[in-house]
Amino acid sequence: MGKKNKLMKFDDMAGYANVFQYCFEELQDGGFPLRGQWHSQYFHNDNPIVIELGCGKGEYTVGLAQRYPDKNFIGFDIKGARMWTGATQALDEGLSNVAFVRTRIELITHFFAPGEVSEIWITFADPQMKKVNKRLTCSLFMQRYLQILAPAGVVHLKTDSNFLFTYTEEMARVNALPVLTSTRDLYKDNDFASAEIVEALRGIRTYYESQWLARGIDIKYLAFRPESRDQWIEPEVEIELDSYRSFGRDKRSALNMHV
Repeated sequence: MGKKNKLMKFDDMAGYANVFQYCFEELQDGGFPLRGQWHSQYFHNDNPIVIELGCGKGEYTVGLAQRYPDKNFIGFDIKGARMWTGATQALDEGLSNVAFVRTRIELITHFFAPGEVSEIWITFADPQMKKVNKRLTCSLFMQRYLQILAPAGVVHLKTDSNFLFTYTEEMARVNALPVLTSTRDLYKDNDFASAEIVEALRGIRTYYESQWLARGIDIKYLAFRPESRDQWIEPEVEIELDSYRSFGRDKRSALNMHV
């Protein structure tokens, strides 16, 4: 993507009513004005709020909003040029139950009051095989999620990465977190969830998901419920590294580490 095209998209989003762009310094100075006020000041309803972390082009955020008009959806990512695609589509289609926030995911607790979020989706995130604390399903992020999730809130992981999926399974197991459903092959396994949920999971495909499927890589799905712990445990298990890479990310192989 050319620099001029990126700048045009940034200019567009600066005027989009469904996009909020906040850096750490801005959050420290005045805080986020919609924190605790999403229902009353933005969505103007009491429907559950669902967030997608690392939303990329926003395919999943928009796709879920189209399927579930009785819920509100917010996509988070740091890369605005990608986010522009979903934000523009949502505006063009008049989807009033969609918003996007451009920021670092580590700052997520600045944007919601306790209990304001019902569900969290993590779709095709970088597995971060070298950096445990950057994995979106590590125990550090679980503690952040618990600060904003409602009681019985759910985290959904949809991924191509065997590494991230296995790590998340182990993280849930060693911390005794309730796993609601799980499959290592979303497109062949028909019995891991209700037909409605299976159809919805298969019916929305991100850019990366389409890429993985075209290359014959199985898609995994895991839904679990974070719960408060006095002490969180990181898995002590060796996991085989993903040996492939997407066309837009650094190579995942040739790493030497233990989880």
